[in-house]
Amino acid sequence: MPLGDPHGGNFIYTNEGLPNGIAAISIPTKNVDRSIRFYVELLGLKLLSRSDAVAILSVGKDIIILRKSDVVGVDTGLYLSTESPFDLHRRLIDEGVIFVIDPKRIDIGLITRFKDDDGNIIGAMEINQ
Repeated sequence: MPLGDPHGGNFIYTNEGLPNGIAAISIPTKNVDRSIRFYVELLGLKLLSRSDAVAILSVGKDIIILRKSDVVGVDTGLYLSTESPFDLHRRLIDEGVIFVIDPKRIDIGLITRFKDDDGNIIGAMEINQ
């Protein structure tokens, strides 16, 4: 009997209830205002709302939540999409951003990885279509 079928029938599941995207990702920060400057002014994300402990940003339809934390400097696993990791690299280098990986080609496309002001690692990727 499938879980959730109270009558014990043979219900055939298709895609009901399955995830259809990523709603948001959370990134820790020690200073919300400083992080807003990095993500809004340097990366061009849009600030949707903020409080002392949380800022909500958008990039396209996607949401990034900056949340105050004592634990920072993590590999977020986040990869932002970009038309050109080379152009992003050049732009952020001029702003003094530290890169963990300069733009390079991997199996799924061109990537680069850098640190935000809290030392969190963020990636950017141009995906091969």
